[in-house]
Amino acid sequence: MQNSILTICYIIASVTFILGLKMLSHPATARRGNLIAAAGMLLAVLGTIFLYQDETGKALRNYGWIFGGILIGAVVGILAAKKVKMTAMPEMVSLFNGMGGACAMLISIVEFNHLMHALSADSFHIPAGELLIIVLGLIIGTISFTGSIIAWGKLNGRVKDFSFKGQHIFNILLLIIIVGLSAWLVYSSGEPAGFPFPVIFYSILLLSVVYGVFFVLPIGGADMPVVISLLNSFTGVAAACGGFLYDNKAMLTGGILVGAAGTLLTILMCKAMNRSLLNVLIGSFGGTAQRDGAAKTQGAYKEISINDAAVVMNYANKVFIVPGYGLAVAQAQHACHELEKILMDKGVDVKYAIHPVAGRMPGHMNVLLAEADVPYEQLLEMEQANEEFSTTDVVLILGANDVVNPAAKTDPSSPIYGMPILDVQLAKTVIVNKRSMKPGYAGIENELFFQPKTSMLFGDAKKVLQELIAEIKVL
Repeated sequence: MQNSILTICYIIASVTFILGLKMLSHPATARRGNLIAAAGMLLAVLGTIFLYQDETGKALRNYGWIFGGILIGAVVGILAAKKVKMTAMPEMVSLFNGMGGACAMLISIVEFNHLMHALSADSFHIPAGELLIIVLGLIIGTISFTGSIIAWGKLNGRVKDFSFKGQHIFNILLLIIIVGLSAWLVYSSGEPAGFPFPVIFYSILLLSVVYGVFFVLPIGGADMPVVISLLNSFTGVAAACGGFLYDNKAMLTGGILVGAAGTLLTILMCKAMNRSLLNVLIGSFGGTAQRDGAAKTQGAYKEISINDAAVVMNYANKVFIVPGYGLAVAQAQHACHELEKILMDKGVDVKYAIHPVAGRMPGHMNVLLAEADVPYEQLLEMEQANEEFSTTDVVLILGANDVVNPAAKTDPSSPIYGMPILDVQLAKTVIVNKRSMKPGYAGIENELFFQPKTSMLFGDAKKVLQELIAEIKVL
């Protein structure tokens, strides 16, 4: 009876996951969708704790350990979420994603040890299917965990891009060895006597750790949003393996949804960059090689004062704001929203142009502006914005760099050549707010800064916006 009720709980949880994911597709319903999915997960967790029974009718024990772990995790999660800055959100997402991969890895280790215990107790026949799922969960979860930790370190600057000659060949050979050992392990499950299962299994674990590290290390900083999305899909697939292993419908559904959504997002982001996933993984776009040789003087640039910028924007008919990582660093989203409201009160049509890979993670700019209560209707995707730049009077770029670089269209030798960009150069006037003339995260000089219609407005984004607001108010 209890297991029947538990199955119903899992079905309800699975439905809430699907509904929550659907509602996440629109900012107006995203918060509610997240709460609905969280409620479904809570139902599944509590149902498992209090309703689960094994074949002999035994329920779960050790409630102290279970709720102790939940309490510690809840406290750490709440404190981390409350203290994290918007600039650190990509690192946090990567770290949390890595924890999901670690959970899948630990599940595989625990279940493998259970199999080995049964094997040592008697002449137990190891089910090949079960062993295959355990090994898949181990490999994918471990790669997701170690890769996400390296991504976290690269995003916060603690880990630098690293590659050596022949590294991609090394990675491929390492993956072939992992797959070969895994196939041998599963194939030998029919004859367990005398086979060194633990040695092979933990060798696969160790090699997967090494592969996860070297898989992410050479990938350039500008490609990190794609990598985070890809690793997120890995975690989902690893979780789905756990769902198969335990015949847990909620875990299986959640893993499949995360894996599918992460895969689709990865494909869409690669499309937005006009690059294949293989090119992202082996191209090292934004890596050290590009950084060392990219900076070069392309001519003179001109500056604009706060007063002149305020006048130009105040008397414009249409203004586009292009947010970038510099806006997040300065925590200037609220000041940006205030500037937008003041301009709109004066009759100026203000919109935001959002590039798919702006920032350090998928949807970074959307999250940033949503925090400041910017209406979603004012956020235009790249294709929509590009259609309107030719009729725009002023484009204000706040910390964005590579996503507005015309070299992507004009310079075949540029590492970003072919990547779709925001065509801000079509506007009548372009004002770029940056701290300095240093290249962006990809390490590539931006020729937009030297064009006649472009003026540089140097300084911290929040301070500059506050000064612009003060000037516009007195005009």
